[in-house]
Amino acid sequence: MTRTRRFIAGCCIAVACALALALPAIAHADDGANAPAPAPEVEVSKDGDAALVEGSPFAIGEFSRAQKGTNREVGGSYRGYSYLVGQERGAFVQVVAADGYAVAYVPPEAAERLGVDPANASDQDVLKACLTALDARQAAGSLPLSDIADWRFTSDASYEADGVRYEFDQEVDGNVYVFVIGADGSDLTQADVPFKPSFADFGRLEPSGDVSIVAAPTGLEAAGEFLRTLDWSPLGVTLKTTGTAIVFIFVLGLLAAYFCLNVSQRAKNILDSVFTIPMVLPPTVCGFVLLWLCGRNTAFGQFFIDIGFPLIFSWPATVIAAVVVAFPLMYRSALGAFENLDPNMMDAARTLGWSNAKIFLRLMLPLSWSSIAAGTVLAFARALGEFGATLFLAGNYLGVTRTIPIAIYFEWMNGNDGVAWFWTAIIIAFSFVVILFINLWSSRTTKYRKKAGE
Repeated sequence: MTRTRRFIAGCCIAVACALALALPAIAHADDGANAPAPAPEVEVSKDGDAALVEGSPFAIGEFSRAQKGTNREVGGSYRGYSYLVGQERGAFVQVVAADGYAVAYVPPEAAERLGVDPANASDQDVLKACLTALDARQAAGSLPLSDIADWRFTSDASYEADGVRYEFDQEVDGNVYVFVIGADGSDLTQADVPFKPSFADFGRLEPSGDVSIVAAPTGLEAAGEFLRTLDWSPLGVTLKTTGTAIVFIFVLGLLAAYFCLNVSQRAKNILDSVFTIPMVLPPTVCGFVLLWLCGRNTAFGQFFIDIGFPLIFSWPATVIAAVVVAFPLMYRSALGAFENLDPNMMDAARTLGWSNAKIFLRLMLPLSWSSIAAGTVLAFARALGEFGATLFLAGNYLGVTRTIPIAIYFEWMNGNDGVAWFWTAIIIAFSFVVILFINLWSSRTTKYRKKAGE
C-alpha cells in the first residue's frame, strides 16, 4: 500500500512538473497568436516624397502635407473647410486628420487598377505605414499622423462621421479639393462640434515598380550632400544686409548721441524717447509702421516708387528694417559713454582752441571707445537676428530679401528641419562670437583701467 501511494504521489509530481514547464510555452504561443502583426518596414525616398513596402504591389508617390486649409468660398459657394489636392481626380489617397481620428480616402479608380482593397487589413497596414512614414518628414513639429491610432478607410467620395461630412475628390473649376463641413452644412470653424480638421495628407497611389526609392546618404556622405545642395543665399543676404546696416547704425547712433548732449533737457527727453522706442516696440509693429511710411500711403514712399527705387519688398528694405530696430542699442551705448565723460576735460580742450569736431574726434571718441565698440557689436548682433520688421517690410524673396532668420522660419514651416537647424546653429555661433568679443574687450579694458589706477 505504501508503494502504491508513493507511486501515485510520484506520478502527480511528474504531471505537475510537466504542466509547469508546458504552461509558459503555451502562454507564449497564445500571446504570439493574438499579438498584432508588426508594422511593415517602409522604404522612404531621400526627398521624403515617396514610400513603398517591399512585396506590396502598390506604393505612395508625390506626397504632400497641407498644414492648413481655407475656409473661403470655392466656385462661388461655401462648401466647407477646404484642402487643395491638385488638378487630377481619382489618383491621390487623401487623408484628413481630425481631433482623435483620421479619415483615409482611397480613390476607387486607382484601387481597382492596382488591386487595392481599402477594407483589407493588410492593404490598410501598408497604406498607414507609408503615409505615416512620409508624414513624419513634413510634420514640422506639429501633430504627426503616427500619433493618431483610429483610422477610418473609405472609397466613398462622401463620408460622414460624428456630425462631420467629408467630401473627397471634388473637382471645382479645374482643381480638386477635399471639403470638410458639418453634416447639417454648418461651418466647422464656428460650430461647436467634437471633431474638427487638423491637417491633410495627399499621396499618389502608384504601382511599386513605378516608384524609385533612392536611399538617403548617411554619415559624412550625408553631410557633404547637405552642404552641396544647401541654398547659401540667406547667408549672403544676411551678411550684406548687416554689413551695410551697421555702417548707418554706427554713424547715425554717434551723431544722435552727440546731438542729444547739446540740446535742452526737455528736447533731450523727447528725442531720447523717439530714438529709443524701436527697442521696446514689437518688431512686427516697427515693420508695420515702416511699411506704411515707405509704401504708397505717404509722399516719401511714393517718391521712391516714382523714381523706380521702391523701398518696400526689396533688398534696401532689409537694411532699413535692420537699421531701425538695431539703432537704439548703438545710440544708448554712445549716449551713456558720452554722458560719463568729465565735462572739465571738454572745457579745457575748448580753452586750448579745439573745435567741437576736434574734441569729438580726438577726445570723446577715444575715451568712449570701449562702450561704443560694445554698442556696435550688440547692434550688429541685433541686426543679424532681425526677423519681424524685415518680413513685414521686405517680404521673403529667395536670394533678395530672405535673411537667415526668415529662412529658419520658412524652412521649418516647409518641414525642412535639417536646414532650419543648420541656420539656427549659424546664428548661435555668431551670437557666441559676439558675446565672447564683448567679454574679452571688457576684460581688457578693466585690466587697463586697473593698471592706470595703480
